[in-house]
Amino acid sequence: MSSSRPYMLRALVEWINDNGLTPHLQVDAHAPGVRVPAFAVRGGKVTLNIALRAVAHLQMDNDAISFQARFGGVSHSVYVPMAAIEAIYARENGQGMVFPPEPQAGAAPALAPATADGAAAPQAENATTAPPKKPPHLRVIK
Repeated sequence: MSSSRPYMLRALVEWINDNGLTPHLQVDAHAPGVRVPAFAVRGGKVTLNIALRAVAHLQMDNDAISFQARFGGVSHSVYVPMAAIEAIYARENGQGMVFPPEPQAGAAPALAPATADGAAAPQAENATTAPPKKPPHLRVIK
């Protein structure tokens, strides 16, 4: 099944624009395929204003968002794969949506090994597992 992220993103951009607000994207700048100016990245993230008055040639398809934008008065080409988009929100009031991390393409979900009778084998008590990641969050600063 295809990801719902591009559909939700397009709907929220339309909703934010219809209400006369400014859509902003929070992007994981270190995700594969992201092309943004390095000086705009802060803490591995970049916030992008995608209002129609702020960008040129905005393209939103199921794979990525691309556009031309000015950073410090210099025009740059921006390319953001859908999987790198962490959130969309309205700058004026912070309303929007945080997206859960997407599994990597081609990565199969980890399954517990099965025993001969088909039951899941118990996990070792001392097995080292990575601590669960906290979901991204947005904070409204006034």
